[in-house]
Amino acid sequence: MKRLLASLLSAACGFAAAQSPAVNPMPDGSRDMFVGLGVSSQPRYDGADGRRTRALPLLQVEFSNGVFISGMSAGWHLSRQPTLEYGPLLALQPRRDETGGAAVLGGTGGIPVTAVAPPPTRLALATNRLAGMEAIGAHLQGGAFLNVYLNPEVRVTNSLLYGAGGDGLVWELAAQRVAAGFGAHHRVAFSAGIELVNRAYNTSFFGVTAAQHLRSGNAQYAPAGGVKDVFASARWNWSLSQDWMLTTAVRVASLRGDARRSPLVERPAQLSISTGLARRF
Repeated sequence: MKRLLASLLSAACGFAAAQSPAVNPMPDGSRDMFVGLGVSSQPRYDGADGRRTRALPLLQVEFSNGVFISGMSAGWHLSRQPTLEYGPLLALQPRRDETGGAAVLGGTGGIPVTAVAPPPTRLALATNRLAGMEAIGAHLQGGAFLNVYLNPEVRVTNSLLYGAGGDGLVWELAAQRVAAGFGAHHRVAFSAGIELVNRAYNTSFFGVTAAQHLRSGNAQYAPAGGVKDVFASARWNWSLSQDWMLTTAVRVASLRGDARRSPLVERPAQLSISTGLARRF
C-alpha cells in the first residue's frame, strides 16, 4: 500500500509522463482506488513562457490481477517478481490548440492545412507563438514499461510510448527514489530522468512547415530526433486520515537539443506544480 500511495502522484501530476504504479500484491478479486480533485499550474505548452491553471481530476485504480489506471494512462503488470515490473502501457496525449490548451479533446480546430492567411503581427507572435499553427489532435499512445529495483527504495523506470502527434515515439528513462516516510503521516519521493523522442515527435510539436510559416510568421524549422528534455521532480503525500490524502508534486524540466532550438520555444526551463485531495474507496 505504501508504494501505491507514492504512485498516486503520477495521477496528481497531469503534466507528468505516463508512469506505472509499483506492484502491490492484493487478495484475488480485490482493488484499491483513489478518487479526488486537484489543481495544476503549468506552461501552456512545452516551451511556453505563459502559464495556465486548471482543475485536475485525480484517479488511480489498481486491481489484484495487475491491471491499473493512473490518471490518463492505463497498463497491466505482468511480472510478479518483487524487483522487476513490466507490461503493456496506454496513455492519452491531449489535444494542443493555438492557445496551447487541451480543453477540447478531438475535433478539427485550428486552421485548415490548405488555408493561407496573412502572418500574425509581431505583437501576436510575441504573446503567442502558436498563433497560426494548426491544432495537434488528441492521440492514444501505446507501448510498454519496464522498471527494475536496485534496492527496495530505488528503482530505474522505463516507458516507451508510440503515437504522440500521430507517429511520435517517446522514451522516458528515470531513476526514482520510492516514497520514504518522515513522521507518521508524510511520505516523499524523488525522481530524475531524461526523455528521448524521434523526428516525428519533434516535427509535430516543435517543427514549423512551409505552410505553417506562411500562416504563423514563425521561421520554418525541421527538427531531428534526440533528447527532448531532462527533468527532476519531488512528490509529497500527506495522509490526513486512513481514507484521505493530500498529494503535491513539483516538476522542473529543461528542453534540450532540437526541441530547445525551435522557434516555438519561448522559455526552455519549465516548472509545473500540482496539488490535490484524494479519498480512498
